[in-house]
Amino acid sequence: MSGNSNVFLAVLCVTTVLMLLFAGCNEENKAVDFYIDGVLLTELDERELAVERLNLAVESDENFSRAYSLLGEVYLDMNDYEKSAASYEKATQLRPTSFKNFFNLGRVYEIMENFAQAVNAYARACEIDPNHLQVHISAAKSSSKIEDYDRALRFGQRAEEIDPNLGDTQMMLAEIYESKKDYDGVIGSYKRALEIDSNSPEIMVPLAVAYLKTDRYEPAIELLTSVTQLQPENGDAYQYLGYCHLKLSDPNAAIESYGGAVEINDRDWQAHRGLGVAYMLKALNSDDQALKPKAIEHWRASLDINPDQANSEALFELIRKHSKKVE
Repeated sequence: MSGNSNVFLAVLCVTTVLMLLFAGCNEENKAVDFYIDGVLLTELDERELAVERLNLAVESDENFSRAYSLLGEVYLDMNDYEKSAASYEKATQLRPTSFKNFFNLGRVYEIMENFAQAVNAYARACEIDPNHLQVHISAAKSSSKIEDYDRALRFGQRAEEIDPNLGDTQMMLAEIYESKKDYDGVIGSYKRALEIDSNSPEIMVPLAVAYLKTDRYEPAIELLTSVTQLQPENGDAYQYLGYCHLKLSDPNAAIESYGGAVEINDRDWQAHRGLGVAYMLKALNSDDQALKPKAIEHWRASLDINPDQANSEALFELIRKHSKKVE
């Protein structure tokens, strides 16, 4: 059967359904006729013509919620988000129990980056269907965009209850907890994500960073060491490892880790800076003056790469101070 035949059959089926749906309507009801035309033209991908007929439908019957809903859909496909939102707004007013209309209204506002309005629409959709996973996830993300982290957390936790086995939901919750400076929550969510998707560096590294923020260096080292085994070219993991070793006053291990990061990317200013600190710490601990020039060399490399880095003046001062002693 040809493609044109398939389209014809599809249109015929839609026409039949619509005629049954509106059976008993007054034949003079032009709004219904215009709406059916709009549906058929939408199926044929004739969007501009569909919009014309659907607008005639709502002009004929301003309470025709289905026509407003379809207008919202067609305008969305045409990337006319303002008109899509206006159409869905009208559809939700006429049918305040329609999950689909509120969900789609939230989607349009989210695309428009009007996150406050998106949250309102998604929240109503959540009330209508409290077991719909995606709308709770969307509500949580939009709430985070407007920095309403308490509300984001409530939506995210409900999403977790609906399906506790989604790693993406745990990652989202971890980000929300991070915004709230709740690092125990961050760690808990990343750990659950790791249980779902074990040996994932994309989870292991941020979990290790969360451990660093709570001064738990040993579990961070364990995770980061695993990451370097799974991804030998992961410079961030080596850099965080170097920081852990510095905090544990182990300059030799810090030099090895930061050195690995520099070897992977010689333009990594943070790795050069950390490596300089490790060399200087070892020099001071061992009274080995020969190590200080190495520290200064890496600090200068760091500043050459990024002269505008935070605390650059303090680093310049350290270079001047220790350069005089070397001389």
